[in-house]
Amino acid sequence: MKRGSLTSKILGLMLVLILLSSSLAIFAIINLSYSLGDAKAINASGSLRMQSYRLMFYANSGSDAAQEKIAEFENTLHSEALQPSTGWLSPKKLADQYQLVIDKWLVMKYYIEQENSRDYAASLKDFVDTIDLLVLEMEHHAAFKLRLLAASQIFGLGLMLAIAFLAVRFTKRKVVVPLQQLMESANTISKGNFEIEMPETEYIELTALTHALQKTARELATLYGNLESQVAEKTLALTRANNELAFLYDNLLTLNANKLDYKALRAALNQLKDYESIDYLRLIIQYPEQELEVVEADGGWPEDPPNSTRFPLQFEQADLGYLELISAQDTNTPLFKNFAIMLTRSIVIHNATEQRQQLALMEERGVIARELHDSLGQVLSFLKIQISLLRKNLDHSCRSPAIEGQLTEINEGVSTAYVQLRELLSTFRLTIKEPNLKNAMEAMLEQLRANTDIKIHLDYKLSPQWLEAKQHIHILQITREATLNAIKHANASQINIRCYKDDNGMVNISVSDNGIGIGYLKERDQHFGIGIMHERASKLAGTVVFSSNDTHTNSKGITEQLDQEQPDVPLASNNKSNLSQGTKVTLIFPSQQEPTHG
Repeated sequence: MKRGSLTSKILGLMLVLILLSSSLAIFAIINLSYSLGDAKAINASGSLRMQSYRLMFYANSGSDAAQEKIAEFENTLHSEALQPSTGWLSPKKLADQYQLVIDKWLVMKYYIEQENSRDYAASLKDFVDTIDLLVLEMEHHAAFKLRLLAASQIFGLGLMLAIAFLAVRFTKRKVVVPLQQLMESANTISKGNFEIEMPETEYIELTALTHALQKTARELATLYGNLESQVAEKTLALTRANNELAFLYDNLLTLNANKLDYKALRAALNQLKDYESIDYLRLIIQYPEQELEVVEADGGWPEDPPNSTRFPLQFEQADLGYLELISAQDTNTPLFKNFAIMLTRSIVIHNATEQRQQLALMEERGVIARELHDSLGQVLSFLKIQISLLRKNLDHSCRSPAIEGQLTEINEGVSTAYVQLRELLSTFRLTIKEPNLKNAMEAMLEQLRANTDIKIHLDYKLSPQWLEAKQHIHILQITREATLNAIKHANASQINIRCYKDDNGMVNISVSDNGIGIGYLKERDQHFGIGIMHERASKLAGTVVFSSNDTHTNSKGITEQLDQEQPDVPLASNNKSNLSQGTKVTLIFPSQQEPTHG
């Protein structure tokens, strides 16, 4: 489509109006300029008529006055006021009439000069009529010029109105309507709707404006779309971050609200697995010098796993293990890192809490030990002294085998109670740098190694999560009692202490020796130490099993089993069969966690 310039069109219309109005003005000025002498010419022609009548009195006088009046008449007849009557713009009829007046004047002048008043008077009426006709023609010519001026002005005004009407209509159709459409389009854009329809126009300026608005709309649509996508992405990211924070917060409350055991860890892993829809997930906890502790989410862990992703559990310089997962989809690394940090801090807080509890128990045991030493220890010492004095001061006449036996039993009972009290005080007074069961056992065994040549070996493979602080004292006492029995009565050269958790999730603490076997327990089955071991085992919801190194039996059946043996077999015998058999004391109680494999 051929395009023109709107500016040129408007300028052309304005120029036409200006030229037209200028032409009308110029024509009116010219017309007025030529009409300025019309009144003067009419007056002059009227003056000729009056002078003609006056000259009739001088027609027969022949005086100089007549000549003056003739000269005056001719001056008026040939004056500038009447000269336009002969101009090229004057009509021919007016010029002929003026010439006729001149011609007749010559006749009238001749009559005056000849002093022929009779002929002058006879011709005067015709001459005056001729002058009247001249005046009439002048009046007609002046009226014609006025009519022409009025007609030209009316025509010019009508033409200007027509041009103005066409200009208004043109402007409305070609300019106003497209501009209104552009304004509606701009209003539509301002409301966020960039699907607009631009008007078709044949002018360069409006086309440029249309293209500019279309380009702006496209750019705004692109920008708005990008902003919407960015806002949607940010909203999705914030929503996801909020959900992740809520998820982490809920798990943190769950892990720190109750005891951090296998069930709590597995529940947290299951929530994480379901939240991220991953295939496999497990937690590996590694404590120094201990076996790995594995906590698996529902679904287990494959035997031959593909490439897995690990997130370490690190606190300061300590490496507590890692969180391992297998997933076919992209891994949400920030979430798993934060979850690993949360697990790390929960484990550290749990360990710190357990240590504080253990330290509190140790401090309490220390207080009890001091109280026992200051009260019960002194009472037992006083009783031993009193029994010795009673034995010495008792009269021989009062002595009898029954009394001697009773004194001996009382003395042995007090001595046994005193020994047990000392052993209990030794256990209570254990001091370790880090309050955990392994270090407590090492410290306890160091005290025992200092008093014997028997080699004592500790194989400890228990995780801190498997035991509670309140269980430690019972485990220590049972282990100490079993070890002391082996040192004192088994005639062994080596004692092995093993602490582990079996496949059934039960904690096993065994004390085995290579001594004379379980026969020495016959005379100690009713001893306080074995009874206390059973009592402590019941507090752990477990049992104590006494057996040879290859056969297990409960201590309640020991007496019946040993009563069937030969009574003359020495309990401390060093025969080879008993030495090779040895004794094994096993404490079995449930762990606070479910069984795992590591």
